[in-house]
Amino acid sequence: MSTIATTVLQSSKPPITPLDFNANQPQTIRLYPLSNYTFGVKETQPEEDPSVLARLKRLEEHYTAHGMRRTCEGILVCHEHNHPHILMLQIANAFFKLPGDYLRPEDDEVEGFKSRLDERLAPVGRLGEGEEAGDWDVGDCLAQWWRPNFETFMYPFIPAHVTRPKECKKLYFIQLPKSKVLSVPKNMKLLAVPLFELYDNTARYGPQLSAIPHLLSRYNFEFVNENGEVVALTPGSGPSAGPRPQVKVLAGDDVDMKNENGTQ
Repeated sequence: MSTIATTVLQSSKPPITPLDFNANQPQTIRLYPLSNYTFGVKETQPEEDPSVLARLKRLEEHYTAHGMRRTCEGILVCHEHNHPHILMLQIANAFFKLPGDYLRPEDDEVEGFKSRLDERLAPVGRLGEGEEAGDWDVGDCLAQWWRPNFETFMYPFIPAHVTRPKECKKLYFIQLPKSKVLSVPKNMKLLAVPLFELYDNTARYGPQLSAIPHLLSRYNFEFVNENGEVVALTPGSGPSAGPRPQVKVLAGDDVDMKNENGTQ
């Protein structure tokens, strides 16, 4: 029987402590675990248009009557295994979109947007049971996409030759509370998609959704467990206002577990 010797290689150079990288820190967002949220289904919400051509025709009619169409969609973020996940809808097992929709011509932007979020995600029958209509924390506008003509293409800028865009779509960050009940129409699926799945994946999700990781890079994150404790945070983000992360022993001697977990 042969013996294998293990050699530990160490650098001859001492470790270098870098300078602080905490100046002008971005806003810190607290993310709650996916398990904090309850999901259900409600009545089917059929698509208003049977085809892409019909949708563009309706856009043209809207523009003729009311001018540029205003659309708002929400970026709802939670976490699973300390990695941000985006809640989005899937229609017909193929088409992905964020919750939200176009605003009615008479709608105030934010209040109209909250109503559209309710239509997509508010549970039926729970309004009046401690939950209020429009109970959404609408945060920063993270992006604007412009539709220059009556066609499917949208751009994150207004092309130089366009003076009258036909639609403006705003993507808003929605701060999810510690817990919430969400219901999705029966003909749709509500998915939690990790950022690494969206990143640089225009082939599957298109340019708008695949750009979300870029949009969220402006924030630092605190990842909170089911007990409300901060268990992870963006490296270099400085001191956390919540509890500091601790080592949690998953198996071993009871005494060691008590010591490591900070209990007596």
